[in-house]
Amino acid sequence: MQLKIMPKKKRLPAGRVALILFLCQMISALEVPLDPKLLEDLVQPPTITQQSPKDYIIDPRENIVIQCEAKGKPPPSFSWTRNGTHFDIDKDPLVTMQPGSGTLTINIMSEGKAETYEGVYQCTARNERGAAISNNIVVRPSRSPLWTKEKLEPITLRNGQSLVLPCRPPLGLPPPIIFWMDNSFQRLPQSERVSQGLNGDLYFSNVLPEDTREDYICYARFNHTQTIQQKQPISVKVISAKPNRERPPTFLTPEGNTSNKEELRGNVLSLECIAEGLPTPVIYWIKEDGTLPTNRTFYRNFKKTLQIIQVSEADSGNYQCIAKNALGAIHHTISVTVKAAPYWILAPQNLVLSPGEDGSLICRANGNPKPRISWLSNGVPIEIAPDDPSRKIDGDTIIFSNVQERSSAVYQCNASNEYGYLLANAFVNVLAEPPRILTSANTLYQVIANRPALLDCAFFGSPLPTIEWFKGAKGSALRDDIYVLHENGTLEIPVAQKDSTGTYTCVARNKLGMAKNEVHLEIKDPTRIIKQPEYAVVQRGSTVSFECKVKHDHTLTLTITWLKDNGELPSDGRFTVDKDHLEVADVRDSDGGAYTCVANTTLDMVSASAVLSVVAPTPTPAPIYDVPNPPFDLELTDQLDKSVQLSWTPGDDNNSPITKFIIEYEDAMHEAGLWHHQTEVPGTQTTAQLKLSPYVNYSFRVMAVNSLGRSLPSEPSEQYLTKAAEPDTNPTAVEGLGSEPDNLVITWKPLNGFESNGPGLQYKVSWLQKDGDDEWASVVVANVSKYIVSGTPTFVPYLIKVQALNDVGFAPEPAVVMGHSGEDLPMVAPGNVRVNVVNSTLAEVHWDPVPLKSIRGHLQGYRIYYWKAQEGSLKRNRRHIEKKILTFQGSKTHGMLPGLEPFSHYALNVRVVNGKGEGPASPDRVFNTPEGVPSAPSSLKIVNPTLDSLTLEWDPPSRPNGILTEYTLKYQPINSTHELGPLVDLKIPANKTRWTLKNLNFSTRYKFYFYAQTAAGSGSQITEEAVTTVDEGKLAMASRQVDIATQGWFIGLMCAVALLILILLIVCFIRRNKGGKYPVKEKEDAHADPEIQPMKEDDGTFGEYSDAEDHKPLKKGSRTPSDRTVKKEDSDDSLVDYGEGVNGQFNEDGSFIGQYSGKKEKEPAEGNESSEAPSPVNAMNSFV
Repeated sequence: MQLKIMPKKKRLPAGRVALILFLCQMISALEVPLDPKLLEDLVQPPTITQQSPKDYIIDPRENIVIQCEAKGKPPPSFSWTRNGTHFDIDKDPLVTMQPGSGTLTINIMSEGKAETYEGVYQCTARNERGAAISNNIVVRPSRSPLWTKEKLEPITLRNGQSLVLPCRPPLGLPPPIIFWMDNSFQRLPQSERVSQGLNGDLYFSNVLPEDTREDYICYARFNHTQTIQQKQPISVKVISAKPNRERPPTFLTPEGNTSNKEELRGNVLSLECIAEGLPTPVIYWIKEDGTLPTNRTFYRNFKKTLQIIQVSEADSGNYQCIAKNALGAIHHTISVTVKAAPYWILAPQNLVLSPGEDGSLICRANGNPKPRISWLSNGVPIEIAPDDPSRKIDGDTIIFSNVQERSSAVYQCNASNEYGYLLANAFVNVLAEPPRILTSANTLYQVIANRPALLDCAFFGSPLPTIEWFKGAKGSALRDDIYVLHENGTLEIPVAQKDSTGTYTCVARNKLGMAKNEVHLEIKDPTRIIKQPEYAVVQRGSTVSFECKVKHDHTLTLTITWLKDNGELPSDGRFTVDKDHLEVADVRDSDGGAYTCVANTTLDMVSASAVLSVVAPTPTPAPIYDVPNPPFDLELTDQLDKSVQLSWTPGDDNNSPITKFIIEYEDAMHEAGLWHHQTEVPGTQTTAQLKLSPYVNYSFRVMAVNSLGRSLPSEPSEQYLTKAAEPDTNPTAVEGLGSEPDNLVITWKPLNGFESNGPGLQYKVSWLQKDGDDEWASVVVANVSKYIVSGTPTFVPYLIKVQALNDVGFAPEPAVVMGHSGEDLPMVAPGNVRVNVVNSTLAEVHWDPVPLKSIRGHLQGYRIYYWKAQEGSLKRNRRHIEKKILTFQGSKTHGMLPGLEPFSHYALNVRVVNGKGEGPASPDRVFNTPEGVPSAPSSLKIVNPTLDSLTLEWDPPSRPNGILTEYTLKYQPINSTHELGPLVDLKIPANKTRWTLKNLNFSTRYKFYFYAQTAAGSGSQITEEAVTTVDEGKLAMASRQVDIATQGWFIGLMCAVALLILILLIVCFIRRNKGGKYPVKEKEDAHADPEIQPMKEDDGTFGEYSDAEDHKPLKKGSRTPSDRTVKKEDSDDSLVDYGEGVNGQFNEDGSFIGQYSGKKEKEPAEGNESSEAPSPVNAMNSFV
């Protein structure tokens, strides 16, 4: 039988064309081999091989080169259009087209401007078989415009404020790369606090004093023209004042809570969120209803920018950026829509047909929105192209039927939407060619035996030829079960043998003719290493030799190469290679390693390796100290039911006496492979009497121990199976608990196989209701550790026992344990609930206990639910009220409710709790807490200062804790030395929020203390300071006096006085140091140690001297915010306000008892308070 390959070809019924277009194209299309001789002879329509990019930005300083290269047979001619009309290059002396090419060169370096040649260019390559067109090439010169001139005012701001420095670079082509540097061309450092946005602006989440500089410069680099443009420097000054108050984050960009982002498929999606706040916020990113793609997601700019590469439609959705610091968090949602310019699903492929055949071109593209498909023929819209009866258009497919040579043409598929287009050329080439065999005649193939052989028969013809293979001159048939014929004509012999040698003939036929070719196959013997190099251990300085004998096919050339550690041999005369030997003389330590013999022929390669180990010359043997060798010759004797004798022979002790033997056993029946410790015996003993358990298949092993450690285990002894017996023990951890109100679940820890003592291990489970009249009930179970007794009464005590048994008998009588059947929810609520209000924040609750029978389970405790309620709305809004819960363990019948709010209406109920859950609630009890002292007023502001009056405005306390009765205002003046004047006390009605003080001193600072009162007492105070306005006359007089004090004569007088005082001090110092002339000398003689001076007990000063300044009270400054507003202090109730010591304790219900000790802030009625340093106006008035 001949082996053939036939191209399948069918006529397509009209009704099935649409279903098998793709199959038809795959079957009918011919593929032209890339054989140079064949291509020289075949006629072929044009194909565009090279063209400039669609968006072609050129350098205006260089000549314009617009590429268009094409191939075809005959060679194509080229023409161009510009902006849709014919571009006559012969009329423009600056434009030339290279010979044999369509590439244009526009010489603008000699004359002309690049802007003159802006436009849309398209190249057409044409020959007698059709016309191919290029993309529309949009040519634009690059632009790098200067920044528009602008006057930049210096920026001054306070420490901690946020800042955005705008860049606003000029629009260039292509857009520039933005970066910020200083005058020294050093990049400005960026961090989580300071970073550059995608728009080029520089963002400060909060500024620091070190941000002050005068050279914030934004640079724009235009890469195409290699130019850099610079913006005018921006000056920033940060006032090193006390930092602004910490604040939660807000977004600098983007604005609002939501924004939208559109990106094209395949691009990089960049989302940005930059926030300000103090401390600096941290940015997090999430995708709503999804996860971020792990391999395509990257974070840039300190996680302020999220980038997703190779974005697709699946990446559309809502992305959320979260800015967070210690004071809060905000988020912004970015709705991302991924659109798509057209992209290929199936681009049309060149089609080679023979006359009368059928075929199709398919053009499938996708995009968002869906692209529109249009066809052109030889560059002309197919609607107005010459008609071809063999052609039919069906959307994205052109179907060809019964084609002729005149059907040859180049078709263009255009897929476009609003984001771009795709253009593909595909030709239909109708050829009538007899078969040609492209493989060289009489090619010789040489193959190693038992390997695959591949005989080539590259062919071409139109219609597609059939291929047949013959062997030998007589054309013996090739069996298809031995040979494999591939579609490209190659014949494969999967396992070539010696009898496969011979001449093979390839025959190609179609209706236009026949061609054949002969090739020859030779089968060679494989190369084998029959004697491999062997592992060697040699002493340093000796000689070693490796042998490598090889057998190979005598018709092939053999090459033997030696390698060391897979590299070349060292270039050293000590290494000698002679035929199949390698010899190394005077071996050194560095010669150690792997030596490989590699045998090569032109068809195969084999290798073998050996390791050389270099050792030192053998010294006098030294004693070997090591762990013992393992014992051996284990023997079992005196085999009884529960004992056996084991004996063994010790191994070598390796120069360290054996101190003991360790015996282990294995139970091959129950725990095969797991060894357990049996016993230990002294090192002088070589036998042991071992106690055994019933129904165990024993094996024993022995290990010897000396001072250096433990030996390896011996080989296991023979196995010994002991007889079965009844169990010795019963299960442990027996418990009885109910999982439901009507059952009892009995559980236990089962025995292991070793403890079973015999086959058929089971458990007898018995139970009896305590205090009942029933008998013991029992059941026998196996392979379980739990049994459920159903139909029991709720929460009743039971006596339980679990006994083990096997096929031999029962274990001893087990112990009885107590259990209970299942619990149910309590039936009764606690009664007689009573509330005793202790104070405005603490209440005591009492209740009567629930009877034990009604609890129906283990009593866990009592639970109080309490909540704050509006009077009269207790039941109406109950489901909307947040309830608090306190649980009291055990059988307690009272408890304390701490942390209540003063002057409030509360309700509560009590429930009993067991292991199943809560019982019903008691009836609600309501109670009211009494009034407490109010918190400080929310704010205090001083407005409308005049010469003799100040107006105070305030907000009531945020927690009045009762009904306000009045406000108390105390104030006192502060003079220029920061001393406080007399205190004035003023009562103000509770309904007021504004008060004007009149008849005050002009240009005087006052300190105010303000607090609210209820019937329970006075609340916390809030303080503020303010100054009445200045008298203009006094100010002028102060200025004149200051001018006098700066006159030269006055300064000279002051210097003279200072010099005189200095001279007097020096004289006094000299006289005082003459010790013999003063009484202090006598004092020194009266003491044993003249260096010791007495210390006063009252003030701790030395001798008779003291510094009066040391007793002055410390002055405490205060600062007033610029908006004249003082907010309530954050820690009104903090224990820190009461000093360092706290004497008190917490009682059992968690409430605080005792007294605070230490110092509170006193109302400064005696002038011991001070304010901040006086202003220059105050200083001049005090000087007057």
